Amino acid sequence: MSVRASKSATERLRADSRGSRRGVSGSLAFLRTLWAVDHGLRSLSKRMLNELGLTGPQRFVLRLLGRVPKIMPSELAELLHLDRGTVSGIVERLVEQQLVRRQAHPHDGRSVLLELSARGKLFDREAAGTVEACVRRALGSLPEAKVDAAIEVLEALASELAREMER
Repeated sequence: MSVRASKSATERLRADSRGSRRGVSGSLAFLRTLWAVDHGLRSLSKRMLNELGLTGPQRFVLRLLGRVPKIMPSELAELLHLDRGTVSGIVERLVEQQLVRRQAHPHDGRSVLLELSARGKLFDREAAGTVEACVRRALGSLPEAKVDAAIEVLEALASELAREMER
């Protein structure tokens, strides 16, 4: 048996990752990488829940509220590119943990504003073992132009996905 035949499909794809990827190129190669990122985000989020008591999305909401205090849930949903129901569930769990406070909107009696509680502010700092720490390290290892290009590609993909969902 040749060395080539003894390698798994994953090993062969990884070995060819700079070349043709054996028929997995262009959009399929990009999608394969996106799935790996999605898997990593979900896996690390579960570990964060066990170790920090917060999932990746919950921690992201806390970090955003530290930068954009007194925001309405609908604005937070828009900022996160999530539906209101998903954000409502995240916020509810953070309120239950006394990390986020809801206060009545001063100009709209039907709405509330979200802000970090004193306890929530303790979590609004850089921390090892988090999704954003991994992102910070990855982005820090690349030139700014490559980071900007990656953001541009991901924004274009997000726009295409949104357009497809509107059909």
